[in-house]
Amino acid sequence: MRTNLSKYGVAGPVVAGVIVAAIALWLRHGLLEAGLLPRDCTLADAPAAACAFKTALVQSFLDQRLGWVSLVAGGLAFMLSCHRLAWAGWLTGVAGLVLYSYDPAAIGTLLALLVLVRAHDEDGQGKREPGEQPADRLRVGGLG
Repeated sequence: MRTNLSKYGVAGPVVAGVIVAAIALWLRHGLLEAGLLPRDCTLADAPAAACAFKTALVQSFLDQRLGWVSLVAGGLAFMLSCHRLAWAGWLTGVAGLVLYSYDPAAIGTLLALLVLVRAHDEDGQGKREPGEQPADRLRVGGLG
């Protein structure tokens, strides 16, 4: 059985997610944990640009900030069906999963992904009739 990811609108988010995950992994393991950034930025001879970058990177995941941004963006995208908020929730969530913010980022990422995949179906790719409800395709009758 062959899966066609582009048919279901999953290819774009998956490719973007893999790219963001690769960048986040490189930032985490290639720069931060490998010791390529200055360890002590309070020294007078510490490079200012590298210290500013390290401070911004650490502040992004301190107190799970990336995860909370993903959760808020994904939750709002789910409630409002906003495609742009869904992309923000998805990409910050993937980065948050790699950069130590996995608790809230996991929920925000899933909510955002639901909107991204669903939005593709509503753009004319699915076979929905006007006014049709999601349960109508299940062919489930009433309980009474």
